[in-house]
Amino acid sequence: MAHITLDLAHSYKPRPQQDSDYALLPLAMEFQDGGAYALLGPSGCGKTTMLNIMSGLLVPSHGKVLFDGRDVTRATPQDRNIAQVFQFPVIYDTMTVAENLAFPLKNRKLPEARIRERVGRIAEMLEMSGQLDQRAAGLAADAKQKISLGRGLVREDVAAVLFDEPLTVIDPHLKWQLRRKLKQIHHELKLTLIYVTHDQVEALTFADQVVVMSRGKVMQLGTPDALFERPQHQFVGHFIGSPGMNFLPAQSAAGRLQVAGHALEQPAGRGLPEGALQVGVRPEYLALAQPGAAGALPCTVQRVQDIGTYQMLTAQVGEHLLRARFAPEQRLPAPGETAWLQVLGAHTCYYQNEELLP
Repeated sequence: MAHITLDLAHSYKPRPQQDSDYALLPLAMEFQDGGAYALLGPSGCGKTTMLNIMSGLLVPSHGKVLFDGRDVTRATPQDRNIAQVFQFPVIYDTMTVAENLAFPLKNRKLPEARIRERVGRIAEMLEMSGQLDQRAAGLAADAKQKISLGRGLVREDVAAVLFDEPLTVIDPHLKWQLRRKLKQIHHELKLTLIYVTHDQVEALTFADQVVVMSRGKVMQLGTPDALFERPQHQFVGHFIGSPGMNFLPAQSAAGRLQVAGHALEQPAGRGLPEGALQVGVRPEYLALAQPGAAGALPCTVQRVQDIGTYQMLTAQVGEHLLRARFAPEQRLPAPGETAWLQVLGAHTCYYQNEELLP
């Protein structure tokens, strides 16, 4: 396994002049030996570019890549000892499942007994022990992708295993099982795993640390809990969560907050700077309050949706909509009625110029 250090930027244009010319804006990051990471963001944000730079499929236009302090910027994937699993299965259809899994080990001339032991262990982890003698050509797409996953995981000496949206072709029910399985495999094998996805559920359930990206920039690196509770940028608050964080414009002056046209007392000891702010609160932390309660706003209920495991209340305050999640059994105001929602509280975040205030 490897400790990976990035200090680089990348542009596909020969002479980049502005931020929009870069696929990856300048960044400095470290991936710890044995860690499980996810690169998360919308399509085109630079996730796969970063992964391909780490693997050696792409040389950064600026800066360098270090593996355990060794400069590998221009080293090949083979020289870096990288395993990479792609979006679609990359296997040998004419070989059996066992032969596909064994192929990377035979290339390294490992003893036959060791190959059998390792193939058996990985097949058991992926619940493919009963298919080892089947030819890959006759398998479904999701089974073929499990072989690709296994080929990436079978080598013990690999510096890192890189996954580029590997569950795209997997049946939705199997996705949940495989995410749990990859998490289990990481705990057992202690490999350095880096996983690219645009699906926040995949990222947050797989990774110990998540890199949230937007337009070639790393917005935040943190644990799933930190990304949910304390998003460092409004983009992260909006992108993480279902639905994302609510934001309301505010003006801070003389210890008071004007939030969506309503005057509220600032929370005791908060010490917010004066000027324009954004108040951010998760739908999970909006609660019904008594009329006139400190930190609460009167809102007009637009609709109440029964999602099954929770109710979603959508309400309007001024020109802005708030979404709040409630338990399925909780009694809620009907559309058209006024509801007081607790906006300011222990979980409320405050932003200036889109950045979280300390």
